[in-house]
Amino acid sequence: MDIAAFRAALGPTTAAIMITNPSTLGLFEARVGELLEATHAAGALAYMDGANLNAIMGRFRPGAAGFDVMHFNTHKTFSTPHGGGGPGAGPVGVRANLVPFLPAPRVMRTGDGTYRLEGAGERPTSIGRVRSFTGSTGVLVRAYAYIRAHGASGLREVSDDAVLAANYLKHRLAGTYQVPFERACKHEFVASASDIKHRTGVRTLDIAKRLIDKGYHPPTIYFPLTVEEGMLIEPTETEALETLDGFADALIEIAREAESNPDLVTGAPHDAPVRRLDEATAARQPNLRWRPMTGAAMPCPD
Repeated sequence: MDIAAFRAALGPTTAAIMITNPSTLGLFEARVGELLEATHAAGALAYMDGANLNAIMGRFRPGAAGFDVMHFNTHKTFSTPHGGGGPGAGPVGVRANLVPFLPAPRVMRTGDGTYRLEGAGERPTSIGRVRSFTGSTGVLVRAYAYIRAHGASGLREVSDDAVLAANYLKHRLAGTYQVPFERACKHEFVASASDIKHRTGVRTLDIAKRLIDKGYHPPTIYFPLTVEEGMLIEPTETEALETLDGFADALIEIAREAESNPDLVTGAPHDAPVRRLDEATAARQPNLRWRPMTGAAMPCPD
């Protein structure tokens, strides 16, 4: 991050700033202490986006670094893969000076070890009840079990494995796709197909669709927006070397196909249950109505 530009953006009307660390580019902001000092000097609060927590568990303590607020994306970490499609749950942690403002009711632990719900008016400065602020109970229970099962050393290993997997994939793809940042990444990295597009006309979207033919769920594409024809690739800590190599081989093979037979890639997917969908129309005119299946599509009865 440009420290000077960050300082220049702060002022007397700044209430809070949010930093994702590591960033969406998969880079850890080593000068985060300077950013937080500048934020607090301006009288503002520092909020940390916990979306990339699985890169730093057991290795970085946001509270000790100076953050005031942080949410935990338990639907991206603690056994749920990023992009797993499950319901979201994001507990929020705050410093002691912000506790009086948290939503109500909180679950309180009494002196004898039992629990109770906060009474009405017990914290008059609370922002009050927030609809569904507790998130998905199932996701939270699973995350809690995952944390208890791994312990501190196990969670550190989870982060280490996720970072190792990402750097391995980055190294495998660097000779075929552009990798904008040479320094080591954390649990994710961005690769670009801009050179392939300029030579062959094959876009990142085409590559993602061709991956479906090869049995892989495509990564996030065109995000972050700062990287032309970007693919945000985030392997989980549980991936074996064989699956990492298989994914890398598939992407490398698609790049070769783009050079030798671009129509094969631009027409993908060929083997999926449905061909390429009109994603622009789907985004602008989503069909959100559920209808029961009929005829041959009906599942087998119990």
